[in-house]
Amino acid sequence: MESFGTHDGPGIRFIVFLQGCKLKCLYCHNPDSIETSGGKEYDIEELVQMALKMKPYFGKKGGVTVSGGEPLLQSKALIPFFKRLKEEGIHTNIDTNGRILNHFSKELLDDYADLIMLDIKHMTESGYKYITGKPVKEIAFNLAKHRENSGKKMWLRYVLIPEITSNPEILHALGNHFKDYKTIEKIEIQPYHKLGIHKWEALGWDYELKDARENTEEELQAAQDLLKNYFKEVKIN
Repeated sequence: MESFGTHDGPGIRFIVFLQGCKLKCLYCHNPDSIETSGGKEYDIEELVQMALKMKPYFGKKGGVTVSGGEPLLQSKALIPFFKRLKEEGIHTNIDTNGRILNHFSKELLDDYADLIMLDIKHMTESGYKYITGKPVKEIAFNLAKHRENSGKKMWLRYVLIPEITSNPEILHALGNHFKDYKTIEKIEIQPYHKLGIHKWEALGWDYELKDARENTEEELQAAQDLLKNYFKEVKIN
């Protein structure tokens, strides 16, 4: 859990991180949440009461964000949780990699998620597989298309890694793919960092991006300027 989050959706957020993810992204800063086993079980009403204690701080924009791991792995259980949050007038948001689009995730997204933040990993199949360890980048694009067709709000998130995801042709491909989407309010550029390396080491896993460097201010500005040609708002987190 994280209270007073300010980088996981609009306003001040109460953030719930769920255990389990089917991807193993090279830059993941929550690698301890990848394994589908482990974690701590919570009763839905217990989580709702936690959110209600935070509600005075939410104001008009804030609310609850569910992150991970990959939240949509637990879509069936999140439906009653989000339903209760909506009953209490609390804004709901899901941070997702977009890999799961089934009956339960569609109900959750369509009926109870005010916003989703969709992580775009790469614009080529080889790049996507290199970063995530899994094939078929179009799965996330299918979820984006479903969200667009629902008419409900969406943000995109994109980790900018020098020489890997920062090439102008890749950024243009990103912009061209989503330029006609009406539901995308903004895209957030996530500067590459190595803050999660100690977690990988604690797990006994090899962190393969040790040699990757962090972005310069000029690179971040150039990416922002390029993407402004395609999106209403481009933010550097």
